Amino acid sequence: MTSSPTPSPGGSLTYRAAGVDIEAGDALVEAIKPLAKSTHRSGTMGGLGGFGALFDLKAAGFTDPVLVSSTDGVGTKLRVAIDAGRHATVGIDLVAMCVNDLVVQGAEPLFFLDYFATGKLQLAQARDVIAGIAEGCRQAGCALVGGETAEMPGMYAAEDYDLAGFAVGAAERGALLPREVGPGDVLLGLGSAGVHSNGFSLVRRVVAAAGLTLDSPAPFAEDRTLGEALLAPTRIYVKSLLGLHRAGLLKAAAHITGGGLPGNLPRVLPQGVTAVVDGGAWPVPPVFAWLARAGNVAAEEMLRVFNCGIGMVVVVAAAEAERAMAQLAATGESVHRIGRIEAGSDEQIRIDNLPANWPR
Repeated sequence: MTSSPTPSPGGSLTYRAAGVDIEAGDALVEAIKPLAKSTHRSGTMGGLGGFGALFDLKAAGFTDPVLVSSTDGVGTKLRVAIDAGRHATVGIDLVAMCVNDLVVQGAEPLFFLDYFATGKLQLAQARDVIAGIAEGCRQAGCALVGGETAEMPGMYAAEDYDLAGFAVGAAERGALLPREVGPGDVLLGLGSAGVHSNGFSLVRRVVAAAGLTLDSPAPFAEDRTLGEALLAPTRIYVKSLLGLHRAGLLKAAAHITGGGLPGNLPRVLPQGVTAVVDGGAWPVPPVFAWLARAGNVAAEEMLRVFNCGIGMVVVVAAAEAERAMAQLAATGESVHRIGRIEAGSDEQIRIDNLPANWPR
């Protein structure tokens, strides 16, 4: 319930009295114009403020492009950001969740739009969020070309907000992924930055069950609060994977989000093959061991909910595996050889070599 709006002098109601401040919205647009400008790339046309955003595919260097689009949010990780009062990185998460889904199809992210909805527009808070979005766009090499800010009293509490993102990319018609995945191919896992942006409803339950607050010292990270550690942003793999693809080394890639390895890796595999993953082939970040221990979460549930340390899986030919690993490492990725593709059975993925107490 909200209080009744107070009439302005003379008895007439105003939008401001109803809880929406147009001037604050205009001030936010002016504040974020330099952020959007910092993401400019070839193909971008115009700036913020129009009814729609224009993009020139020919100027971006494409000859026969296929457009690829993706939309996503950040989920209840936003609750952690709001409660911790830390808003600078969830915008990176928002971009990452969209552009990582584009690059696995062989597409280069071109432009991004955001939707920011709140109960009461707080200029500093909103600018922090959108600054994070701009940073994510710079990491991905795409342009922030527009968005929408909605102030909706009665729909959200005053300090709360929600985010949605929309990204468009393109690939030349003959360069789409996946391609020619078959028995003998190698699975490479790229390390995650932590929990990324999935499973936070369970994370928050574990935090509560452990009797901790977001201001508590993180049990798994020295010199950081729990809120700060949990808000480590989702890694953006775009430039590393595009480089691998342009070198002709990438057969397929799977972004490991909600559903974990079992739910995402089979999405890029053809019928008739099985992905065999070695569960002991990569170091599991301490946050996951803590979640499993503090929440008494079974290994199967951990794998089904979280990335468990592998944020992206790529499929390469066995003869090119060492070259691919060296190239990925040179771009800053933590890369591990985590398995192989075998001739098919009834299961599309099998995870072997999990200790009984994994990932503790």
